[in-house]
Amino acid sequence: MLDSRIKNAYKKILEEELQEATGCTEPIALALAGAKAAQVLGSLPEKADVYCSGNIIKNVKAVVVPNSGGIRGIDTAVVLGMSAGDPDVGLQVISKVSDEQRDALKKHLQEIKVKVHLAQDVPTLYIRIEAYKGKDKATVEIQQTHSHFTLIKRNDTILLSKECLQFKENANKSLMNVKDILEYAETVDLDDVKEVIEMQIKDNTAISEKGLQGGWGEEVGKTLISCGDCNVRLRARAAAAAGSDARMNGCPMAVVINSGSGNQGMTVSLPVIEYAKELGVSSEKLIRALVLANLIALHQKRYIGYLSAYCGAVSAAAGAGCGICWLKGGTYEEICDVITNTIATAGGMVCDGAKSSCAGKISISVETALMAVDMALNRHVYRNGEGMVKKDIEKTIEAYGRMAAKGMAKTDVEILNIMMED
Repeated sequence: MLDSRIKNAYKKILEEELQEATGCTEPIALALAGAKAAQVLGSLPEKADVYCSGNIIKNVKAVVVPNSGGIRGIDTAVVLGMSAGDPDVGLQVISKVSDEQRDALKKHLQEIKVKVHLAQDVPTLYIRIEAYKGKDKATVEIQQTHSHFTLIKRNDTILLSKECLQFKENANKSLMNVKDILEYAETVDLDDVKEVIEMQIKDNTAISEKGLQGGWGEEVGKTLISCGDCNVRLRARAAAAAGSDARMNGCPMAVVINSGSGNQGMTVSLPVIEYAKELGVSSEKLIRALVLANLIALHQKRYIGYLSAYCGAVSAAAGAGCGICWLKGGTYEEICDVITNTIATAGGMVCDGAKSSCAGKISISVETALMAVDMALNRHVYRNGEGMVKKDIEKTIEAYGRMAAKGMAKTDVEILNIMMED
């Protein structure tokens, strides 16, 4: 039986990680920083210097900022946050932009001079905005997670100063392991998790349905449905891809994220939801499957980090595969095998920023996870010593995390260099 410390940690992790966010979380973090800077100044800035880590630049370059009228770019996210954002609602900062504010955005983009700088020797998730109005200056810094302010200043007066987040005892991710995650999912009091999981089901299903209607990006999800045998396997891929189609191309509907990412939040949840419908399981069983899926994805990402050159759709799909395997009666050993089979097949798919092709990567990742489920349920798993597969699941997860965080660090730099070329 799990002790209370582990139960409290897992409950807190789900509460902290499964947040609602409107739009791709990197431009939304910029909008949040911009909105806070304007709030500190008490008016719209005249100019701003924006310092970003490479991963922020990479993930904002090609994605449409929601409620912007279809515009892309760091300056768009920052200025929309400054002119129309509410910093007090976190990652929902630009969820309630009025038509008048949207129409005024182009004028504000001409009036507010924004200069973007690549910040050196900073965490992979880093934003600092220095905004000016007359003789006044506001400085706002976000690090480590998309809504964690580490510095807020007005002129020389420090209004807030925090270190990077440290795990509190009741949200300690170092306590995570697959065996305890499975026991928690199977035994947790549903009242502890029901609210956040039901929000994930509602929000992510709604944006997926919007994406399947078409008109968003390259319509990966809609194309899958229209061109193939519409079985549950295809529907699972299409549902997750369609949510990304909409989100990457400016749909202003909220998504419940996982590991700081809406794409990962949809990838980890929507395939499980589709299989739950197909299997006719109870709402209680679906909630437990999603608790399992989300925590497995988060367990992998604690080694990888929020942003890297490793496509997070793979770790999210592995989580979804575990949820689906469990719905089909899978054991602890088979769930471990799903993770191994998924990441040993697709682990290392590169992230080259948030954009329309994320939907395609999600589709491929989900298909890999579904293949991994089939393999596991038929007693097939990649063995110790084959590539980076280790003798137990925890060592395998750690090995792929090490590869992603350390081994792919130079890859991340080169991807950014290539993306910034003409």
